Amino acid sequence: MGVGLWLWMAALFLAPAAMRPFCGFICHQRPERSFFLPGGTQMPVCARCTGLYVGGALAFPLTLAAGASVSARRARRVLALAALPTAVTWTLETAGAAAFSNAARFAAALPLGCAAAWLVLGVLADD
Repeated sequence: MGVGLWLWMAALFLAPAAMRPFCGFICHQRPERSFFLPGGTQMPVCARCTGLYVGGALAFPLTLAAGASVSARRARRVLALAALPTAVTWTLETAGAAAFSNAARFAAALPLGCAAAWLVLGVLADD
């Protein structure tokens, strides 16, 4: 699983043009919401999705080092707290109450990506 996370993240950065058709199924890919690599190539996913994937990839080695087991009750709390920054930024943007930079979208999604990977790895470790 961890190798897959890292390969996916690496592919997003190293082969963005090749990944773009696949990522269209999971992300809106709007240019104004996406990062651009040196040379002007648009990332195949938006800044928020990039934050989710980077967070997941970063969580993998930390989860292995710290242990992955977690109770269902604690998992729900962790996931709710980790989703809060993404939920707040998305809700404010959708309501037209605020506009966030791509860096802010990316940063808000990092905790959710970390928590999701940690919880998935915890379930897999329990099996």
